[in-house]
Amino acid sequence: MRKIIMSMHTTLDGYAAGPNGEMDWIQLDNALFDLVETFTNEAGSAMYGRVTWQMMESYWPTAAQKPNATKHDINHSAWYSKVDKIVLSNSMQGPGGDKTRFIGENAVTEIQKIKAEEGKDILIFGSPSVVRFLMAHGLIDEYWLFVNPVILGKGISVFNTADKPIELKLDSVHMFDCGVTGLHYLKS
Repeated sequence: MRKIIMSMHTTLDGYAAGPNGEMDWIQLDNALFDLVETFTNEAGSAMYGRVTWQMMESYWPTAAQKPNATKHDINHSAWYSKVDKIVLSNSMQGPGGDKTRFIGENAVTEIQKIKAEEGKDILIFGSPSVVRFLMAHGLIDEYWLFVNPVILGKGISVFNTADKPIELKLDSVHMFDCGVTGLHYLKS
Protein backbone atom coordinates (compact mmCIF):
# COMPACT_ATOMS: atom_id res chain seq x y z
CA MET A 1 0.00 0.00 0.00
CA ARG A 2 1.29 3.44 -0.93
CA LYS A 3 1.32 6.32 1.55
CA ILE A 4 0.35 9.89 0.77
CA ILE A 5 2.82 12.31 2.35
CA MET A 6 2.00 16.01 2.49
CA SER A 7 4.82 18.57 2.48
CA MET A 8 3.85 22.20 2.90
CA HIS A 9 5.31 25.50 4.04
CA THR A 10 3.06 27.34 6.46
CA THR A 11 3.13 30.52 8.47
CA LEU A 12 2.87 30.50 12.26
CA ASP A 13 -0.83 31.27 11.85
CA GLY A 14 -1.47 28.35 9.46
CA TYR A 15 -1.47 29.95 6.02
CA ALA A 16 0.07 28.27 2.96
CA ALA A 17 -0.01 31.47 0.89
CA GLY A 18 -0.99 35.09 1.14
CA PRO A 19 -4.46 36.33 0.08
CA ASN A 20 -3.38 36.49 -3.59
CA GLY A 21 -1.27 33.33 -3.52
CA GLU A 22 1.92 35.09 -2.41
CA MET A 23 4.68 32.81 -1.19
CA ASP A 24 7.50 35.34 -0.94
CA TRP A 25 7.63 34.79 2.83
CA ILE A 26 8.91 31.19 2.49
CA GLN A 27 12.43 30.70 3.84
CA LEU A 28 14.70 28.04 2.33
CA ASP A 29 18.22 26.74 2.84
CA ASN A 30 20.36 23.84 1.64
CA ALA A 31 19.69 21.71 4.72
CA LEU A 32 15.94 21.99 4.08
CA PHE A 33 16.47 21.05 0.42
CA ASP A 34 18.55 18.04 1.52
CA LEU A 35 15.73 16.85 3.80
CA VAL A 36 13.16 17.25 1.03
CA GLU A 37 15.42 15.22 -1.25
CA THR A 38 15.10 12.31 1.18
CA PHE A 39 11.31 12.45 0.59
CA THR A 40 11.66 12.54 -3.17
CA ASN A 41 14.06 9.59 -3.09
CA GLU A 42 11.29 7.53 -1.48
CA ALA A 43 8.43 8.76 -3.70
CA GLY A 44 7.29 7.46 -7.04
CA SER A 45 4.51 9.99 -7.64
CA ALA A 46 3.73 13.63 -7.02
CA MET A 47 0.19 14.88 -6.43
CA TYR A 48 -0.86 18.45 -7.13
CA GLY A 49 -3.86 20.64 -7.65
CA ARG A 50 -4.16 22.15 -11.13
CA VAL A 51 -2.71 25.55 -10.17
CA THR A 52 0.33 24.12 -8.39
CA TRP A 53 0.90 21.58 -11.18
CA GLN A 54 0.86 24.34 -13.79
CA MET A 55 3.40 26.29 -11.73
CA MET A 56 5.62 23.20 -11.33
CA GLU A 57 5.26 22.25 -14.99
CA SER A 58 6.39 25.72 -16.07
CA TYR A 59 9.63 25.46 -14.07
CA TRP A 60 10.89 21.97 -13.20
CA PRO A 61 11.17 20.25 -16.61
CA THR A 62 13.97 22.67 -17.65
CA ALA A 63 15.28 23.89 -14.28
CA ALA A 64 18.43 21.74 -14.45
CA GLN A 65 19.46 23.26 -17.78
CA LYS A 66 19.50 26.86 -16.57
CA PRO A 67 23.02 28.36 -16.32
CA ASN A 68 22.62 29.17 -12.62
CA ALA A 69 20.98 25.84 -11.66
CA THR A 70 21.65 24.83 -8.05
CA LYS A 71 22.20 21.29 -6.79
CA HIS A 72 18.56 21.33 -5.65
CA ASP A 73 17.36 22.51 -9.08
CA ILE A 74 19.29 19.72 -10.82
CA ASN A 75 18.17 16.97 -8.43
CA HIS A 76 14.53 18.04 -8.18
CA SER A 77 14.27 18.53 -11.95
CA ALA A 78 15.54 14.98 -12.49
CA TRP A 79 13.05 13.63 -9.95
CA TYR A 80 10.16 15.63 -11.43
CA SER A 81 10.87 14.30 -14.92
CA LYS A 82 10.80 10.65 -13.84
CA VAL A 83 7.85 10.50 -11.42
CA ASP A 84 4.20 10.10 -12.25
CA LYS A 85 2.17 13.27 -11.69
CA ILE A 86 -1.38 13.01 -10.36
CA VAL A 87 -3.32 16.25 -10.79
CA LEU A 88 -6.65 16.80 -9.07
CA SER A 89 -8.70 19.09 -11.27
CA ASN A 90 -12.30 19.58 -12.26
CA SER A 91 -11.34 21.50 -15.42
CA MET A 92 -8.65 19.17 -16.82
CA GLN A 93 -9.44 15.49 -17.36
CA GLY A 94 -7.94 12.26 -18.66
CA PRO A 95 -4.34 11.44 -19.43
CA GLY A 96 -2.22 14.56 -19.44
CA GLY A 97 0.70 13.44 -21.52
CA ASP A 98 4.12 12.49 -20.25
CA LYS A 99 3.59 10.78 -16.89
CA THR A 100 0.67 13.05 -15.97
CA ARG A 101 -2.84 11.92 -15.07
CA PHE A 102 -5.78 14.17 -14.24
CA ILE A 103 -8.43 13.12 -11.74
CA GLY A 104 -11.69 15.02 -11.31
CA GLU A 105 -14.73 12.82 -11.00
CA ASN A 106 -14.73 10.14 -8.32
CA ALA A 107 -11.49 11.56 -6.90
CA VAL A 108 -11.76 9.76 -3.55
CA THR A 109 -12.31 6.37 -5.19
CA GLU A 110 -9.52 6.97 -7.71
CA ILE A 111 -7.06 8.03 -5.00
CA GLN A 112 -7.99 5.03 -2.85
CA LYS A 113 -7.22 2.78 -5.85
CA ILE A 114 -3.85 4.49 -6.37
CA LYS A 115 -2.99 4.11 -2.67
CA ALA A 116 -3.86 0.40 -2.82
CA GLU A 117 -1.37 -0.20 -5.64
CA GLU A 118 2.13 -1.51 -5.04
CA GLY A 119 4.75 1.17 -5.40
CA LYS A 120 6.54 4.07 -3.83
CA ASP A 121 4.95 6.85 -1.79
CA ILE A 122 2.97 9.77 -3.20
CA LEU A 123 4.16 13.27 -2.30
CA ILE A 124 2.04 16.39 -2.21
CA PHE A 125 4.01 19.64 -2.42
CA GLY A 126 1.81 22.63 -1.64
CA SER A 127 -1.67 22.51 -3.17
CA PRO A 128 -3.66 23.61 -0.09
CA SER A 129 -7.05 22.89 -1.68
CA VAL A 130 -5.97 19.32 -2.47
CA VAL A 131 -4.59 18.91 1.05
CA ARG A 132 -7.89 20.09 2.57
CA PHE A 133 -9.82 17.69 0.29
CA LEU A 134 -7.58 14.74 1.17
CA MET A 135 -7.71 15.60 4.89
CA ALA A 136 -11.51 15.68 4.80
CA HIS A 137 -11.47 12.13 3.44
CA GLY A 138 -8.71 10.78 5.70
CA LEU A 139 -6.34 10.06 2.82
CA ILE A 140 -3.11 11.70 4.09
CA ASP A 141 -0.81 9.35 6.00
CA GLU A 142 2.04 11.70 6.94
CA TYR A 143 2.30 15.46 7.33
CA TRP A 144 5.48 17.50 6.90
CA LEU A 145 4.84 21.09 7.93
CA PHE A 146 7.61 23.62 7.40
CA VAL A 147 6.62 26.42 9.75
CA ASN A 148 8.10 29.76 8.71
CA PRO A 149 8.69 32.50 11.30
CA VAL A 150 6.05 34.87 9.94
CA ILE A 151 2.45 35.78 10.74
CA LEU A 152 0.38 36.85 7.73
CA GLY A 153 -2.96 37.48 9.46
CA LYS A 154 -4.86 36.42 6.33
CA GLY A 155 -4.35 34.24 3.30
CA ILE A 156 -5.00 30.74 2.01
CA SER A 157 -5.41 28.44 5.00
CA VAL A 158 -4.10 24.92 5.17
CA PHE A 159 -6.49 23.61 7.81
CA ASN A 160 -9.84 25.35 7.51
CA THR A 161 -12.09 22.46 6.44
CA ALA A 162 -11.70 19.67 8.97
CA ASP A 163 -15.18 18.53 10.09
CA LYS A 164 -13.70 16.59 12.99
CA PRO A 165 -10.36 16.51 14.78
CA ILE A 166 -7.56 14.70 12.99
CA GLU A 167 -5.37 12.96 15.54
CA LEU A 168 -1.67 13.05 14.70
CA LYS A 169 1.48 11.82 16.41
CA LEU A 170 4.63 13.95 16.32
CA ASP A 171 7.43 11.87 14.80
CA SER A 172 10.30 14.38 14.54
CA VAL A 173 11.27 18.05 14.61
CA HIS A 174 13.94 19.65 12.44
CA MET A 175 15.31 23.14 13.04
CA PHE A 176 16.86 24.94 10.06
CA ASP A 177 19.31 27.85 10.09
CA CYS A 178 16.91 29.86 7.89
CA GLY A 179 14.45 29.95 10.84
CA VAL A 180 12.05 27.29 9.56
CA THR A 181 10.93 24.46 11.84
CA GLY A 182 10.09 21.18 10.14
CA LEU A 183 7.43 19.15 11.93
CA HIS A 184 6.79 15.56 10.87
CA TYR A 185 3.48 14.04 11.98
CA LEU A 186 2.05 10.57 11.42
CA LYS A 187 -1.65 9.86 11.28
CA SER A 188 -2.66 8.16 14.54
